[in-house]
Amino acid sequence: MAPFELTEPGSLAEALALLDDEDAHPLSGGTALMLMMKAGVLRPRRLVSLRRLGLDRIDANGELRIGAMATLRALETSDLVRKNWPVLTRALRTLSNVRVRNVATIGGALAHADPHMDLPPLLMALDAQVTISGPGGERRVPVESLYAGYLENTLNRTELITGVTVPALGKRGAAYLKCTTRSADDWPAVGIAAVIDGEDMRLVLGAATDKPTRLTAAEAVLKRNHSDVKQAAEAALAQVRIESDLHGSAEYKKQLLRVYLGRAIHEARSAVH
Repeated sequence: MAPFELTEPGSLAEALALLDDEDAHPLSGGTALMLMMKAGVLRPRRLVSLRRLGLDRIDANGELRIGAMATLRALETSDLVRKNWPVLTRALRTLSNVRVRNVATIGGALAHADPHMDLPPLLMALDAQVTISGPGGERRVPVESLYAGYLENTLNRTELITGVTVPALGKRGAAYLKCTTRSADDWPAVGIAAVIDGEDMRLVLGAATDKPTRLTAAEAVLKRNHSDVKQAAEAALAQVRIESDLHGSAEYKKQLLRVYLGRAIHEARSAVH
């Protein structure tokens, strides 16, 4: 690993100023970043730690508000989340392993932009938004707008994710299912999130494309005929380009999509209040 300087700013303004350097990179949990640095994929000369910025709170006032530095384990074990957004708790229990969840943060997980991550498709289906801070101020955008491609987010160099907001689940039914080819906490070959709100449905595919993708064609089929899951799956396959990787061939993933789309929809319908 190349040598680097570690800085720990005490304010968001100081952190943003330090990031105005091509050789600087933000450090949240560091679980993915350190692996990339060891592999030589990233070689920042300065890491800007975000741990002293007070961005680790989890609270709710109708909507769930998660600080970007909240760990995945804190989110998983939160009674507030388990009671009001149980789909998040269930998804987190099989996200990597507990050692990683103890360190990894939600902001880092979203910014990393690996299409195999479990949270982005689920948060997209839940219509969550991220708060992004930069020199020009603060803005809120849908989670889906974060992603441009494989390991590529849409943040500017001097911008940071500072929080995530998830709307109240209310009477919506939600599910996230994934298929792994090894252990249950492995990277998925396919992950599908489904959220049902009356006649409306949001379906998001992860792990099989270069970024988490909303399956709008499948949603349209199901809006016309809510029982035509088979046709919805074929519409989804016609919409997206399924990619092969170490977790499965494109043909294998296409078959997984056909199976897991139906299962995710069934589980979400079963969870409708």
